[in-house]
Amino acid sequence: GLRPGEVRGLAWDAVDLKGGVLVVKQAAIGSGKDTSIGPVKTATSRRSVNLPAPVIAALRQQKKKQAEDRLAARSSWTDLGLVFPNEVGKPIDSSNLRRDFSAACDRAGLGHWHPHELRHSAASLMLEQKVPIEVVSDVLGHSTIRMTADVYGHIRTPQRQLAAEAMTEALS
Repeated sequence: GLRPGEVRGLAWDAVDLKGGVLVVKQAAIGSGKDTSIGPVKTATSRRSVNLPAPVIAALRQQKKKQAEDRLAARSSWTDLGLVFPNEVGKPIDSSNLRRDFSAACDRAGLGHWHPHELRHSAASLMLEQKVPIEVVSDVLGHSTIRMTADVYGHIRTPQRQLAAEAMTEALS
């Protein structure tokens, strides 16, 4: 559920693989040679996120791959401590992220996807699994649950039937 800039700016010192939590505290800002690491978008964007087991496993794999990349780059590597750097350790350019992500989705047979759609998918999946909207809002770093409801409210429409069923049971 992270924003693409938050993913690009995520540092290993903000990731606790044993505890299964990451802290969103910085983001990559800008693109190309103008890319820098700065604070997250808003105060509520600074948050802790509990990680699902598959994400922890993927991050462990990323750490191993990154060690190999660092060795291959040798003196070209700039160690900024990023979880998802480019091939020389610097922040991934936003255009390259979009292009590479789209190509990976095409190879997987998913069609054309944009990295931000992962954020929407995370929210949709949490809501479909009946995670309270307040929790989804917190995970996404939204300033209010209204923002979450406005963007993802259509997901909750099937839950209206659950409400009717609950009322039927209560009134029976």
